[in-house]
Amino acid sequence: MSGQLTQSVVKRIIRQVGLECAAQGQSLSETLVAFMVKAVVLDPRNDFNMDRMLTENDMQDLIQLCVTRLLDTTNPSLSTIKMQVYFDMNYANRDELLSEQERVLEGKLAPVVRAITESGPRVQEEMENVCQNIVTYVLLRSGLGSPTDIEAVREVTAALQSVFPQTEMITFISLSKKDKEQQLKDLAMIVTGIRLYNKQCQKGGSSIDDLPGILNEAIPSATRTLDERLNSCQLLAHRYTALLESMQEEPQRFSRLKLFKLKEALFNVRQYEAFLSILQSNAITSAQEVESLDVQFEAAMMVLKNTVQDKTSVESREVFPLFMELSKLWTGFQDEMLLLNFLTNMADNLQQFLEIQSQLFPEEMLTSLLEGVTVKSDVERIKETMGTRVNVSDFSNQEWLFPETTDNFDQLLIQYHGFCAHSIGVKGITLPGNPAIGILKHKEKYYVFSSKETAYIFAQDPEKFIQLNVEKAKKYAELIQLLELHHQFEYFVPHAQARKASKGSMKPPPKCETGTQTDTHILPPTIVTSYEWNEWELRRKAIKLANLRRKLTHGMQTDLSHMRRENFTQVYLPKDVGTQTKRDNSSNVPKPRVFLKGLRGGSSPTTHMVTVDLTRPLDET
Repeated sequence: MSGQLTQSVVKRIIRQVGLECAAQGQSLSETLVAFMVKAVVLDPRNDFNMDRMLTENDMQDLIQLCVTRLLDTTNPSLSTIKMQVYFDMNYANRDELLSEQERVLEGKLAPVVRAITESGPRVQEEMENVCQNIVTYVLLRSGLGSPTDIEAVREVTAALQSVFPQTEMITFISLSKKDKEQQLKDLAMIVTGIRLYNKQCQKGGSSIDDLPGILNEAIPSATRTLDERLNSCQLLAHRYTALLESMQEEPQRFSRLKLFKLKEALFNVRQYEAFLSILQSNAITSAQEVESLDVQFEAAMMVLKNTVQDKTSVESREVFPLFMELSKLWTGFQDEMLLLNFLTNMADNLQQFLEIQSQLFPEEMLTSLLEGVTVKSDVERIKETMGTRVNVSDFSNQEWLFPETTDNFDQLLIQYHGFCAHSIGVKGITLPGNPAIGILKHKEKYYVFSSKETAYIFAQDPEKFIQLNVEKAKKYAELIQLLELHHQFEYFVPHAQARKASKGSMKPPPKCETGTQTDTHILPPTIVTSYEWNEWELRRKAIKLANLRRKLTHGMQTDLSHMRRENFTQVYLPKDVGTQTKRDNSSNVPKPRVFLKGLRGGSSPTTHMVTVDLTRPLDET
């Protein structure tokens, strides 16, 4: 089946599934539907073969299966897939989030910047309008107050007049557009630094929030909340793992658990744990950044106070850089506040995908099922195997890595998100791997194991168990992202245009409305006085310049100037000059040979003349 036909068929299926779900009251995103179509097709139990042409019946069966799974709100697998799609669509790292915020801010400031840089005020009223626009720009750029806040406007106006009086407006107007924009940014930073300094001196800035204090309280609180949620979901994962192990050891005792989707619930909790760990790592990074910013801000404020020291006037070249440094540090606090709000919202929104756990397995039910079952945490499982390791001499064709013999051991990219490579495909359980046992390097990939025995079994035939893990991921599509198996399924993407290649997720291509505007008269007008339009004047100048080449510089020296200075002369060195003359060419044509016979007459009184043409034809020449 051709790729173009496949894509059109898949788009049709996705559209039809979305319509049927919407008809039953479930409005789902196209990305989620596309992911579910992929999951259903990958599942070997559904017996879909994409190597052949799909019939109409096949497409209808596929649509019904997708609709059934998308409407089954009691299935933890659906919650896990929704969680993965939500995280891929909404999560952004620090750099991406801050660059997006900067882009949004620039878009918000664009009309104000255009009104300032493109205006050419000539009367006093127009000058005042430009000043008001600059005040608005400074407020919006700094984020310290609103243009509708009278007190904030007064503070910015006073600070702006102290560094940018109206007498400098004429100079500002004469600048190019690029220079105007740069000066606006500098003015905004200087005014922001002045306001922060006045707030520190209790001379204003009442509308400015104490961001360092707010962050020092909010970040520990957010970190504690993440820790509590992480511990809670890890406890659930440990309990589910213990129950699944008990089911395999004593199938008769736990026969009723087969009716529950315990594996899907375990994968749901493990995915939630992975996402919370990412958010927790970002929160820790934010805490470190805020701590560093606090120290730098206090030091910069102390230097500024020592520089000013109640002086009536201070040179601008001394204090302006200090004000700008304060503004940069404060922007760092604002960025951390934005990041903290983003992390908090992400953590709160992820909670909804874990609600199904309490519905399927209430606390009373779990407690009764766990009677007589030993629940081990991931840390305890790793501690139990800390004293064992693989004997390298038992393997002749396998490469094993250990902490004491491998550089950057902790930075190795472990497969399957650090879970045991054997237990996933064989038991269907995500057990934590212990790198201290030994890391198997197979085809430039690294695998860890939960015990020495499983490591030996896996190492005997790695390809077999790798394929088992792939088959397990086909049955449980949520494992593709949980175990980071995107490279295994890269060839089979149902909605390729909706994927983001860097993450392997299924995001639709970003779209936005853009506009461009060409500035008129970007540079000030210039007149080239040396320009000549008259051809004869240009010739006269050329002759004059050529005549100079024949002039010689003469130097002479007298007794009075002897040994006082060096003299030089300059000449033009001979050079090789060549000219090219025209070329003569000719073509060879036959020479006309015509003879006339009988012109002299004869014995007959009548003259009979005969013309004989002996010229050779052209093709014989």
